[in-house]
Amino acid sequence: MRILPVKVCSAFWVSAMLSTTALADVYTTKAQYALLMDADTGYVLFDKKSDQPMHPASMTKLMTAYMVDEALKSGKLKLDDEFEVSANAWRKGGAATGGSTMFLEPHQKVRLDDLLKGIIVQSGNDACIVVAENMAGTEEAFAAQMTQKAKKLGMMHSTFKNSTGLPDKDHLMSARDLAILSQHIINDFPERYQIYSQREFTYNGIKQPNRNPLLSSLEGADGLKTGHTSQSGYGLTASVKSKDGRRLIMVINGLKTDKERAVEAQKLMSWGLANFQNTNLLPTNKPVAEVDVWLGKTKTVPAVAAHELIQTHAIADGVKAKSLIQYQQPVLAPIKKGQKLGKIITTLSDNTKVETDLIAAESVEKLGFFGKIKALFGG
Repeated sequence: MRILPVKVCSAFWVSAMLSTTALADVYTTKAQYALLMDADTGYVLFDKKSDQPMHPASMTKLMTAYMVDEALKSGKLKLDDEFEVSANAWRKGGAATGGSTMFLEPHQKVRLDDLLKGIIVQSGNDACIVVAENMAGTEEAFAAQMTQKAKKLGMMHSTFKNSTGLPDKDHLMSARDLAILSQHIINDFPERYQIYSQREFTYNGIKQPNRNPLLSSLEGADGLKTGHTSQSGYGLTASVKSKDGRRLIMVINGLKTDKERAVEAQKLMSWGLANFQNTNLLPTNKPVAEVDVWLGKTKTVPAVAAHELIQTHAIADGVKAKSLIQYQQPVLAPIKKGQKLGKIITTLSDNTKVETDLIAAESVEKLGFFGKIKALFGG
């Protein structure tokens, strides 16, 4: 009987232009805080004090909307549910305040679907307070729940004191936290995300526009939320999906005017789209090895990466990533498609190592009785 040797194989180079770049060192923005990142890979293209807590103003409402969307997804709430407007919500967030409002009336009952659009499109302070009170009893209790949820989402620099973002010295978020939250909004509730690109919303006969300047100035822009108070300056959390499917998330804050916000947002997002791209280092439809099979109807089985490995990088960079394939062979038949055969260890240009399972691209049936006899004893 033949005993086939055990082998550990092999290394290959993946052509890619990766990782570190000097571009971010020369780019400047008037924003006091800024973060630009790839939504899929988490790669940070530009960072300016992104972990420093700041006053988020109405960008807070992204967290308020997240709490509602989570309750909708779990079935605790329905879009047709009606919430009553309290005198407190009207007094703190209604038309008489001079702030952003949905123009709700005391004791009015409003569908949750309308309240969400009032929060996201119109930036209504009254709508936020109505949601908070009806979901948690008080706005303070709702804010505590927001803080707790933020920590679970990995937002380590966020503390909420209200549902609106109205000034409070202890009400803080970081630019990175807003980017993380935006990722969750886009990925956790894709069926709801289209609201963030809605250009206008009319309620009680009053039409109000979405304040996000990129929706009308940059192709592919589809969210998320502006913010402004005298304490925070002008800010924007935004997302753009390019024609090739790449999505960028940007957070800027601390600008002096709404015009300056629009200009800086356009410049930073356009810079990111023009100077970076994504490369798939391990396409799942491309075999990277042929693994020997023992007692199978075929002598080898093609092996592929179990998951794509997509890397964001500066277009101008020309670095290579090295991938080492490790597996033992032969593999005893039968083999099922998707069966783990080994692993691929990819070393990126910054020496980060990423492990990906190596799996069978097709199934291999085992030999019948006579086929086994022939394979074992020859002839």
